Amino acid sequence: MKILITGSAGFIGSALTIRLLDEGHLVIGIDNLNDYYDVNLKKARLERYLNNENYIHEYINLEDREDVDRVFSENRPEVVVNLAAQAGVRYSIENPYAYVDTNIVGFANILQGCRNFNVGHLVYASSSSVYGANTNMPFSIHDNVDHPLSLYAASKKANELMAHSYSHLYQLPTTGLRFFTVYGPWGRPDMALFMFTKNIIAGRKISIFNHGQHKRDFTYIDDIVEGISKVIFKPAKMNNLWSGLDPDPGSSRAPWRIYNIGNNNPVDLMDYVSELENALNLDALKEFLPLQNGDVPDTYANVDDLVKDFDYKPQTSIRNGVKNFVDWYVEFYGVKH
Repeated sequence: MKILITGSAGFIGSALTIRLLDEGHLVIGIDNLNDYYDVNLKKARLERYLNNENYIHEYINLEDREDVDRVFSENRPEVVVNLAAQAGVRYSIENPYAYVDTNIVGFANILQGCRNFNVGHLVYASSSSVYGANTNMPFSIHDNVDHPLSLYAASKKANELMAHSYSHLYQLPTTGLRFFTVYGPWGRPDMALFMFTKNIIAGRKISIFNHGQHKRDFTYIDDIVEGISKVIFKPAKMNNLWSGLDPDPGSSRAPWRIYNIGNNNPVDLMDYVSELENALNLDALKEFLPLQNGDVPDTYANVDDLVKDFDYKPQTSIRNGVKNFVDWYVEFYGVKH
């Protein structure tokens, strides 16, 4: 198939691109390689497949309507996977307009491209952050998510609503995937595992927020990619039992669906740090700090719908996942510890 992936030099996008190229698909990648974090890491990810004969790369901004329209017109993708986004809960407090530009305006351009060029299925990244002030655990797609705690979360909720309108108006099948704390090799430097590893090796303190009382449903990158790859080839269908008298937030009378992809096994942050210390064979210097603005204390994914509809459930253990990340980090950066 001909598949367009936005954010193809990103953490998840690059891993998915490799998976789809290995399966023989033609991939058109969009990524502007912005400097939100280390551009050299993005380039290194991209170099793994940039010269693959089945890969085409476009260095454009999603908010550039004409460029996005051109990419759709020239390539006519059958499926679109939108993974490009301005990420980060805390950064959304510092630079809110970056989230409006990429996550709202950029996503609108993707939706228009899908509509205008008859794309068969749009799969897009949402986030566990949309659950916001909801404390009903585990988080279910059938729960209300109208109380986001950061602009990043609000932008992801907006994506789900925008997608629904296009599914309703134009019968465009759309599937939103709420990712839960993705980690693993080639990960993002602004994520906890990356920062912790870097600081522990350097003998610097690591910042433990909420005084270590976080629980996170850490999800390994290979599990995320496996889930996306299953969803891609099964376009969302309408729920014929959906009723406006008792509306289900996770499905619709339109061809629109939402799924959680999480490990379904929340881990105490301190246990996560312990696994990292074991993998590094080093002890961390810890600085305990209050809960940060925009953060939620715990995340825990109910993945029943993912299991039911795709017969799939993430299963990589924290121990194996953290060890794989450390092995990659040590090799990629050539560090000794």
